[in-house]
Amino acid sequence: MELSVLSHDLHALPLGTQLAGAALVLFLSMLALRLFSNACPGKAPPVEEGIPFVGGLIKFSKGPLPLMTELYAKHGEAFTVPLLHKKMTFLIGPHVAPHFYNATDDKMSQSEVYDFNVPTFGRGVVYDVDQRVRSEQFRWVANALQTTKLRSYVPAFKLEAEEYFSKWEDEGVVDFMAVFSELIILTASRTLLGREIRESMFREVADLYHDLDDGMRPISVIFPYLPTAFHRKRDAACAALHAIFKKVITSRRASAAKEDDILQVLIDSRYRNVYGGRATTDNEIAGLLIALLFAGQHTSSVTSSWTGYRMLANPQWWKAAQEEQRHVMAAHGDALDMDVLNGMNTLHLNIQEALRMNPPLIMVMRLAKEAFPVTTSTGKTFVVPKGHIVAASPTFAHRLPHIFKEPDEYQPDRYLPPREEDKPVKLSYVGFGGGRHACMGQNFAYLQIKTLWSVMLRNFDFELLDPVPEPDYTSMVIGPKACRVRYRRKKLVA
Repeated sequence: MELSVLSHDLHALPLGTQLAGAALVLFLSMLALRLFSNACPGKAPPVEEGIPFVGGLIKFSKGPLPLMTELYAKHGEAFTVPLLHKKMTFLIGPHVAPHFYNATDDKMSQSEVYDFNVPTFGRGVVYDVDQRVRSEQFRWVANALQTTKLRSYVPAFKLEAEEYFSKWEDEGVVDFMAVFSELIILTASRTLLGREIRESMFREVADLYHDLDDGMRPISVIFPYLPTAFHRKRDAACAALHAIFKKVITSRRASAAKEDDILQVLIDSRYRNVYGGRATTDNEIAGLLIALLFAGQHTSSVTSSWTGYRMLANPQWWKAAQEEQRHVMAAHGDALDMDVLNGMNTLHLNIQEALRMNPPLIMVMRLAKEAFPVTTSTGKTFVVPKGHIVAASPTFAHRLPHIFKEPDEYQPDRYLPPREEDKPVKLSYVGFGGGRHACMGQNFAYLQIKTLWSVMLRNFDFELLDPVPEPDYTSMVIGPKACRVRYRRKKLVA
């Protein structure tokens, strides 16, 4: 009787009031379900959201590092943050990282989380194709980075560095990040984009690359096609670069000449298991060149800069690097080839430690295509659900005190016996990624950075005029903020 009266009274209400009431009931039901699922994740990692539906996004928008610092202290190595309708699970440190780094792409996929790169690289390459095609394209790049190929790139690195520094005055003030941003794109142009670009079209390509780079903003990750001014310039730059590269490719294909660069490797490549075994198209080659330039330019310039700042702030390691150059020069003169560079252990350790303290990427991501378990360093096991975005952080993992002793101190000898702090737990050091997804260009990068710093150590003294810079966490790739360095030309004597 009472229920029928209540039902009659409800039906007597205006339609708008009925709809508003229904919406309120639905919202309250969703709110209760959200709060319950957050509080009781079952076997999944603990969930931290705060204000339902938007709290996680608010936390994330303040920066991944503050979020990870807060939630790692509260929950440990595995935790989940809801981002509107999606959920992101963070896996912090080597104990929970193996599946993230070692799983195949059909289990931990990159495409869905990195497809915001498509308008930057262009269609038909990398994240715009399925895993089978991408694997073949990556195989071509791997072929271009084999030891025999790397050996031929070193003279170009040396040539570009010596030409660049020959234009410096005897004394002056520079910012390492500005210096290496120019140097890396110079060396990349000769070894990656080809002699034709470096010798006749470098300035135009460098300017277009700047517009392309400027079009990658934090908002681009969420809305890559938003009609903003910097996105329009990005799209125009991408089209112009494709047109330039295609002209060079057409000219190369028409000639019988073969060059020692990555462009030539891509021109000569063919698919094996897809597309009927056809050769690469001009569009694919151009897109891959842009992707390689985009990936390598940032990471190498950032790592080169941090290496210089860290060595100068730790004089014993700066002196050790200089002394190593004296020994190398005594044995090999002015020669800089692959074998000589590979023997520079002290310089290598400095680069490795700078990369530990300041990796270019604050986090890397995958999409879980299936649920998988993780076990923390304390033995607690969670199951990461299918469909979660999964994030690992080299920046945070490299500062864990139970992995690296005194992690905020610059100690390149931590990788030497008897310490070898990166060895007891696999994937402790992920400066160039790790496992199946380790950066295939890391040997290229080490040779490139060692060459540049060898030339600098042999020809200049440097002095920090400012404190070691803070990382610029507002950037997509975490480089140093501005820092002045005084240089004086001084020939190192063996």
